[in-house]
Amino acid sequence: MAKDLLRQTREYFKAQGIPEIDASILLEHLLGCTRSEVQLKVLRMSDEEVDELDKNLRRLVLRRQNGEPVQYITGMAPFRYLEYQVGPGVLIPRPETESLVSIVLSEIQERPTRQKMNIVDLGSGSGCIAISLASEGADLNVSAVENSAEALPWLHKNVATLAPQVRIVEESVLTACKGETFDLVVANPPYVPNQQTLPVEVRKEPASALFGGDAQGLAIPQLFINAATRLLKPGGFFATEHDQTQAEAIAAMLSPDFDDIKSLHDLVGRARFTTARKR
Repeated sequence: MAKDLLRQTREYFKAQGIPEIDASILLEHLLGCTRSEVQLKVLRMSDEEVDELDKNLRRLVLRRQNGEPVQYITGMAPFRYLEYQVGPGVLIPRPETESLVSIVLSEIQERPTRQKMNIVDLGSGSGCIAISLASEGADLNVSAVENSAEALPWLHKNVATLAPQVRIVEESVLTACKGETFDLVVANPPYVPNQQTLPVEVRKEPASALFGGDAQGLAIPQLFINAATRLLKPGGFFATEHDQTQAEAIAAMLSPDFDDIKSLHDLVGRARFTTARKR
């Protein structure tokens, strides 16, 4: 029966243009188990329990068909080695952003001394970047800056559960951490050009975490660069994510105050990240 439920749902999603893997994710969520455990769990269920499972799965399928992201339906999203609580009001962690964390961790590992580093994640959202750094790095003081009333509850939940040592700063990136300086600033700002049409499930996520504020999607990234310029010590490291069309513009925005500006590619060869060092 589980095979039938899964096969039917996968076929239905494929016909609707929805990733087939979402069918497995929904079934695993309802059963509270891993993919390898699904079959055994269903075999132990009565016919009545299987019928109830079918009904519940159909409800979730309808929500997914209506464009709700599967991560909002299950309430969880994987990122690197951890699972994050997510829901309406917070950006869903993306696999691409895992590469941004790797870039920052490489910089941390290459530092000449082992003194404790002060790091700030601007526009932290779910906290996936800050928490990954705090969990995977060594000798780090990590701060997460966020001012969205909708995103902050998710940030607090994830920090409390996964990395209580992360400091949460509830303030705009424009004014956060006044009087402080940091060794490293990392950011994944909103950068989607305002006129760009997004897939229906992405449109369920907060527009404030997606759109970059103008036709090129660069107005808000400029504000984040201004914040990094204010917060970084001389020689401090900045790393940011952006659209693949924005690498040259980001480099130009950094050039007045930064040296060693580098454009880095994601796993499929797109220029999605830029790093630089504060003068």
